[in-house]
Amino acid sequence: MLAACLGLAGLASEGASADPVADFYRGKTISVLIGVSAGGEYDTIARLVARHIGRYIPGQPTLVPQNMVGASGLKMINYLASVAPHDGTFIGMIQEGLPSLQAVGMAGVQFDAGKFNWLGAIAPTDETLTVWHGAGVATLDDARRRDVVTGATARGSITYTFPTLVNELLGTRFKLVTGYSGGNEINLAMERGEVEARNNTWSSWKATRPAWLRDRKISIILQSGPRPADLDAPLFADLAANAEDRRLIEFVLSGTALGRPLATTPDVPPERVAALRAAFDATVKDPDFLAEAKSLRLDVDPIHGVDMQQTVAHILDTPPDVVRRAKHLLE
Repeated sequence: MLAACLGLAGLASEGASADPVADFYRGKTISVLIGVSAGGEYDTIARLVARHIGRYIPGQPTLVPQNMVGASGLKMINYLASVAPHDGTFIGMIQEGLPSLQAVGMAGVQFDAGKFNWLGAIAPTDETLTVWHGAGVATLDDARRRDVVTGATARGSITYTFPTLVNELLGTRFKLVTGYSGGNEINLAMERGEVEARNNTWSSWKATRPAWLRDRKISIILQSGPRPADLDAPLFADLAANAEDRRLIEFVLSGTALGRPLATTPDVPPERVAALRAAFDATVKDPDFLAEAKSLRLDVDPIHGVDMQQTVAHILDTPPDVVRRAKHLLE
């Protein structure tokens, strides 16, 4: 009788200690989709996180990064929303401006960013407008005097909207050339002399082209986002003519508060979302992760998933008058 009771107690204890999240992920693969081509900041960060986060997810699944290029990440997020399983086995490195595209009702949007489960980002971003050294343009005033051929991926991407908004509000003459599959391709086009300028983040320049900064191959003539201590360039919002223009800038460039965000699909069970968020938070404190991030010249100032969820909700709740002003820029 005693042995039977002990056996039942053991079974009860084993049942109580079982982890359904670990049971689900054990032996599985999590696909980490990246909506732009290899070699840029999005790709580098996604692959960095994928190399480290698996050991912090219960069940220790394998993470496999995959590039799914198209329309500056729109193809990838639409796939996550409508095709990928909604069970926590797919994570996307989401383009920072996609929630604002939804807010203005851009054609082709087949996702609801508010229903995605946002996991975190390693740091906020500071967007820059950057000109190649041979262009003869070193200031905003220079960019007001002549056309500056500017590379971009597609309409609706930050590489398109940032210089276009600067043209509209500050009278510059950035001439947009679209069709590049990612930031690395635009960089190559700058080297070849096809384009003279581009939008990029300060963190990306430091991580992917430190020699350009060292050798003064590029001039950063404007920035927008949390002002980094190591960059001295005019801040876009400070140059706004009025409060309405500042609100427009904040909305169009709202993705800076999201950094390079990771999210999983809608409808994932809450306990798996919580586990993925906890795994991300543990990863960005991990000594091996931090050492590799430092070697890649990546800043780490984490944004937590719960905070990111609120930021996305705020973007989607932008007042209609601001949305109307931004619509032609983001479509």
